[in-house]
Amino acid sequence: MKNFVVKTIANAGALAVAVWLLDKITLTGDSTGKKIGTLVLVALIFGVVNFLVKPIVKLLSLPLLILTLGLFTLIVNALMLLLTSWFADKLDLSFHVEGFWTAVLGGLIISIVSWALNLALPDGD
Repeated sequence: MKNFVVKTIANAGALAVAVWLLDKITLTGDSTGKKIGTLVLVALIFGVVNFLVKPIVKLLSLPLLILTLGLFTLIVNALMLLLTSWFADKLDLSFHVEGFWTAVLGGLIISIVSWALNLALPDGD
């Protein structure tokens, strides 16, 4: 359970950095508390999407992953971020990613920041 909380916090931090760096990834809210709550909920959605959907997409795109020497992973990460944005919109959360190339850059930022945060935060295992 502790590992789940640590990964959710890392995802929320990584999403916050992407929102901060990119103008076309938006997070709106009346107060800082609402923004943090929305960010945590979006991080949970992002974690579920990465846990359930991403392995299936990677398996189906295995030939492209091999052909591009893994660079197609950037596209898969962008698709997962766009899917998260779509789910957030359906759940009436104020998180939106505008455009595919913004999602590619956002996915790259989120991957790097969450990797660094997972190194820095304690692991529950």
